[in-house]
Amino acid sequence: MLDLEKKPARKKTAPAVIGWMEMASLPLLGLNKIKAKIDTGARTTALHATEIEEFERDGVPWVRFCTQISEHLPVSRIEAPYHTNRAIKNTSGIPEDRYIIHTRLQLGKRQWMIDLSITDRSNMTFPMIIGRAALKDHNIAVHTRKTYQITEPPQERRRKDYL
Repeated sequence: MLDLEKKPARKKTAPAVIGWMEMASLPLLGLNKIKAKIDTGARTTALHATEIEEFERDGVPWVRFCTQISEHLPVSRIEAPYHTNRAIKNTSGIPEDRYIIHTRLQLGKRQWMIDLSITDRSNMTFPMIIGRAALKDHNIAVHTRKTYQITEPPQERRRKDYL
């Protein structure tokens, strides 16, 4: 005899809606309030980095680099283990080898692990872009016309809003 009883339908939850620009944090790297562009056209998340140098610690490959996430903040020197390096196409479509760090991303109150590439973004508007791979499987929708839907805007923007 076949069991024709229907299984209860899974209740679908509405996706968290984020703006095309948010303030992100990378708590395991000690970086907070990074102005980030949500870029669904990019697969990989990228962080601005200079003076990138590979080294080994206890037989594990690590990378050290400098980053400045805001012109109002000093340069941060970061060291982290990396799990791979791979060719990633830059904004011009040219592949470049990048170190990939597995780290925690925080957007608003939500946190999850992502792969983060480090590259020199000196000539870019945003020190960080969050690519679609970081958003996959986290029930997130991006509002293409709004910013700061789940995070506070940077301090300098709030001041301008009231002048």
